[in-house]
Amino acid sequence: MSKMKQLANMGQAVWLDFIRRSFLKQGELKALVEQGLRGVTSNPSIFEKAIAGSDDYDEALEKLASEGKSAMEIYEALAIEDIRNAADDLRPVYDESEGRDGFVSLEVSPDLAHETEETIAQAKRLYETVDRPNVMIKVPSTSAGIPAIAELIGSGVNVNVTLIFSLANYKEVAEAYIRGLQQLDKNGPTVAGGHGVDRVASVASFFVSRVDAAVDKALEEVGNTELQGKIAVANAKLAYRDFGDIFSGGDWDPLAAKGARVQRVLWASTSTKNPSYPDTLYVDELIGPETVNTLPPNTLDLFNDHGVVEFKLNKGVDEAEEYVRKLAEAGVDFDKITDDLQAAGVESFAKSFQQMIDSVAKKKTVFKPVS
Repeated sequence: MSKMKQLANMGQAVWLDFIRRSFLKQGELKALVEQGLRGVTSNPSIFEKAIAGSDDYDEALEKLASEGKSAMEIYEALAIEDIRNAADDLRPVYDESEGRDGFVSLEVSPDLAHETEETIAQAKRLYETVDRPNVMIKVPSTSAGIPAIAELIGSGVNVNVTLIFSLANYKEVAEAYIRGLQQLDKNGPTVAGGHGVDRVASVASFFVSRVDAAVDKALEEVGNTELQGKIAVANAKLAYRDFGDIFSGGDWDPLAAKGARVQRVLWASTSTKNPSYPDTLYVDELIGPETVNTLPPNTLDLFNDHGVVEFKLNKGVDEAEEYVRKLAEAGVDFDKITDDLQAAGVESFAKSFQQMIDSVAKKKTVFKPVS
């Protein structure tokens, strides 16, 4: 049995953090699905590398350019075709799991990260345009994104909430999901193809390795090496503890009684940045039920080769709290670090997105529209 299937049996889904047209056309995604892969995520950086860094899309781009499409329209058409094809490859997983898994994610424009109404409008449009029940629309967990998340869930749209770094932000996201479910339960879905309260799905993408990269640098500045490499996993374990608290009792039980599904925590940014740390650190240490781990291809290969399948998320939680407490005692402002990481994440995705649009526009000039 593959390690991905072993994880699935423990309640953790492995998603691939990668998409590219040749990868889909050559059947590589289907092959991974047969091995136990249960989802796909994309982001502006992934599409920028795929579209700008390959000739996979040139034929389709030429056709769209000849029709007089703008660079933005061309990007959307290319991305939506990939997302639809990936969703179709994952549809057997979606059907077999009764809608609990088998998702593919498409992100709203990062330029809208601080615009609530524009995010809602674009997310609904993308959801309806892709027209697949197993598509998730990615929305950042910024202050403007939180109300958008509640509104989108409330309208029946599957949502992947991204760029979560802190426990406080994670709680905001989970609470927005519950508010959205309450709205959905009251009014029903309001978008074409929208899901009901017993079918709509969401994940909360909690970023990991970037936390260690930033905290380790801050610890080095204050001369503390004891805590290096420990905070990202500790932060994730505390988030998983909070997940268990939020999705039990209180406002959750009435929704669960109507078939609502928990908003799984998704571990993102799971490739190890520091070569002195184990290369599967952020996979091995974050295994537990009702979670997702989204892995780039290289990390997936490494885990399949020598990763360790063991439920560890509920172990060492008291120790995790101690690490975070010691971090504050060492003079490191963890709240500022996580806030800065989210801001940097939004900026990075926006930069990649613009680079991709610029690349499409440059390629577009090669082709002349039909007069």
